[in-house]
Amino acid sequence: MLSPPQWITTTAALTQVIADLRRAKEFALDTESNSLYVYDYKVCLIQVSTRQADYLLDPIALSDLSDLGSLVADSSVEITIHAAENDILMMHREYGFVFNQIFDTLWAARILGWSKPGLASILKERFGITLDKRMQRADWGKRPLTSEQMEYARYDTHFLLPLRDLQAAELQSLGRWQEAQEVFAEITNVRWAEREPPTFWRLPGARDLEPQEQAVIKALFDWRETKARRRDVPPFKILRNEVLNALALAQPTNISALRAIKGTPKRLPHYVVQNLLDVIEQGQHDPPPEPQPRNHGGRRPDSDDLARFERLRSWRARKARQRGVETDVVLTNQILMSIARAHPTDLEALSATELLGPWKLGAYGPEIIEVVSNK
Repeated sequence: MLSPPQWITTTAALTQVIADLRRAKEFALDTESNSLYVYDYKVCLIQVSTRQADYLLDPIALSDLSDLGSLVADSSVEITIHAAENDILMMHREYGFVFNQIFDTLWAARILGWSKPGLASILKERFGITLDKRMQRADWGKRPLTSEQMEYARYDTHFLLPLRDLQAAELQSLGRWQEAQEVFAEITNVRWAEREPPTFWRLPGARDLEPQEQAVIKALFDWRETKARRRDVPPFKILRNEVLNALALAQPTNISALRAIKGTPKRLPHYVVQNLLDVIEQGQHDPPPEPQPRNHGGRRPDSDDLARFERLRSWRARKARQRGVETDVVLTNQILMSIARAHPTDLEALSATELLGPWKLGAYGPEIIEVVSNK
């Protein structure tokens, strides 16, 4: 039996929590957002755990979290997070937080080659805890939170420090500690950057459509964005991406034909169906959108680049099998393509690309040079 998590909604209570965390020099952290329920989602809950207590911080009630920001930026404090990148991005976006010293239990599990690195699987296998999957779709922006939500939220961080200890021991015994530290350091560098407004080009399959079909899906996409903003709901709650694509391909001209499209909500009101037909007709008369160039980092890869990339992929697959890890734990496709295009001929040139940290440069560098040189 665990003591209840402490629900933190006042400045005075938060000040005490920060003091506890600073004394501990280590704590676990997680966040929950309301991304399934609103158009512009935000952090709605921050969970932190020490080895003695669990805290649930309510950022909706707390107006100033700057002391927590100072704490996560402190190089003498280690923050353990599972799948840290999204939490770091969200907290940088919302509060400008910059993290310094982290331990990511997801990446530790992947580097160790654990077959099921998800937190739910780890908690069940290692600690005998089964998470309530229903809570993954909970609205964390609503207050008050239910007792089920609070229990689920506390388990996201309660076992992370003991898990960190298990993983740290295994990483060190297998000689993978430095590799993990390099990955963790890279994750702390992620930053939220304001993106261009969403466009239909991000939809799966949009680039494969014919020009006039692209005009139709653009009209449908813009209609959906307007509706979603007005209703303050995620766009998928208006129409899913696959339905937009199906409508652009079929371009139905009457109500019965539109309702027959697979995935179209059965309860879609008559006036919305008619609205969609009007939007499709509008797209049929709109000029096709200008093709959006793909980002190739300045130039398209040539045949030599592609040949080096394929050799590097084959090498990576062998290396991943030897280590018992997924291929992207070795190196990502993006890094492989950048190396292929840079075509380094020695370790100094490979180091100058700044694509590999010291551990990966030492562990993989000589083999990469051989592969790139086709020796």
